[in-house]
Amino acid sequence: MSSVTDHTDGPGSPDGTGPEAGEATTWWRSAVMYQVYPRSFADGNGDGEGDLPGLRTRLPYLADLGVDGLWISPWFPSPMADGGYDVSDFTDIHPMFGTLEDADAVLREARALGLRVIIDLVPNHTSDQHPWFLAALAGGPQAPERARYFFRDGRGEGGDEPPNNWISAFGGPAWSRVTEPDGTPGQWYLHLFAPEQPDLDWGNPDVLDDFDDVLRFWFDRGVDGLRIDAAPAMAKKAGLPDADYGGVLQFRTVDWDDNPHWDVEAVHDIFRRWRAIADTYEGERVFVAEAVVSTPERLSKYLRPDEMHTAFNFPYLKGPWEAGALRAVIDDTLASFAPTGTPSTWVLTSHDEIRPVTRYGRTTTSSYFITDGEGEVPDLELGTRRARAAAMLMLALPGGAYIYQGEELGLPNVDDLPDEVLQDPMFLRSGGQMRGRDGCRVPLPWSGTVPPFGFSPDGVQPWLPQPSTWRDLTVEAELADPDSMLSLHRTVLRLRRQTPGLAEAGLAWRKSAESVLDFDRGQALRCVVNLSDNPVPLEGATVLVSSVPLEDGALPPDAAVWLDPR
Repeated sequence: MSSVTDHTDGPGSPDGTGPEAGEATTWWRSAVMYQVYPRSFADGNGDGEGDLPGLRTRLPYLADLGVDGLWISPWFPSPMADGGYDVSDFTDIHPMFGTLEDADAVLREARALGLRVIIDLVPNHTSDQHPWFLAALAGGPQAPERARYFFRDGRGEGGDEPPNNWISAFGGPAWSRVTEPDGTPGQWYLHLFAPEQPDLDWGNPDVLDDFDDVLRFWFDRGVDGLRIDAAPAMAKKAGLPDADYGGVLQFRTVDWDDNPHWDVEAVHDIFRRWRAIADTYEGERVFVAEAVVSTPERLSKYLRPDEMHTAFNFPYLKGPWEAGALRAVIDDTLASFAPTGTPSTWVLTSHDEIRPVTRYGRTTTSSYFITDGEGEVPDLELGTRRARAAAMLMLALPGGAYIYQGEELGLPNVDDLPDEVLQDPMFLRSGGQMRGRDGCRVPLPWSGTVPPFGFSPDGVQPWLPQPSTWRDLTVEAELADPDSMLSLHRTVLRLRRQTPGLAEAGLAWRKSAESVLDFDRGQALRCVVNLSDNPVPLEGATVLVSSVPLEDGALPPDAAVWLDPR
């Protein structure tokens, strides 16, 4: 890969980016966070599964990378029916990952390195092995624990039909019928995701009170914030009316406003209650919403001053590699967030998404649905080139950003995992029609030339197999290569942190060709991204860093550059 141009000096301050303008001195407004999927990050005990002791050994890597903190995907006890997003105890650590003492050590050692830590909270549902749900089943229709969930009698003769027509995000109906303690067919319970993930009824005061305690438990232990999984799912319309799916039996979250089980107005009352709790703690305890909703305007409702602090920008994440689409979502986001005074949080991928190197190498570069582009053979060289440019664009935008583990290495999706190792409920629930998300969750390659690439001890098979082609994509190999994706990220993150005035600067577009993005961040930085088929002259500008070398002073196609705007 082509050389990185770097005119920055040593590492930045360990305590995060500089303050924002005026009173907005809060760390989260411009922080770059790194998502750790703990099962696939680093194996500390040699059993083929990632864990917290492994994470502890790699915290210096994250500090050296230049991020401001980490978001840890669910580390709670779980039967792992959905990769840990089916929680059986919200105030403990899964034995696979370690203990509460290990979690405390991660928080303590991360803080010593200047890294903030936020953790995942999965409040829409529990595991079907959670004590609340087990008691609801064992106690029969009159069990008080059933009021914590959506247990309902069925429709039709004998109650044989589900209570309404709602469908699951993972396919199939959103209701499952239970067998009562006396052996008879009984009530139905709601699960917007897998049957092993029964939805909680957030209109129940016991649920509200118990989760107040969950928030305090983790804030008291020192976490800096909580990422709220499936935030729009937490409220349902009164009476649970049928949904109008428009003749297409598909769980739509990105284009559906009048939804009885998603983005219902009452959800905001929950978040106001939580914000009041967070604000009682010294320092900034932050909420980050996973809120896939239909418009930036609807997303901005989650970011009112007394609700969530930030939210992932899914329209940006899922959009195609097209200049017009990217510019439109940037403009729409900045315009809709301005009245709340909230910065956007930009993101390209996660544990739920196709990795950018694969997605940008396909003909279909959008990812509105998990099946977008499935079956297309990617051009990984093209995808890598575009992913380098996309990373530079994202990190040049005002606000915060998230990097998913392995994104900084340029890992592709592993689309040829054997069927027998796949664990995603999407694959199982769709009868194999959807491959699911396991391909972006393959354990990281750290060192060496053969699997397990330092993730586990030699000879130990990780829980998902790594392709042998990753030998050139290990952390060890890329640290030694100044042209690597990792070297590019380290350079750009250092420059982002050290550039005076960048955090508080706005965005102003320059006049450019239709397929070129060209903007200034005040007097701090100019970013140019070429999505056209032709080189873009830069007229002698001072280059700070480029995703590929310039050609006769021009920026080649599918490339990005940061310039001194002065």
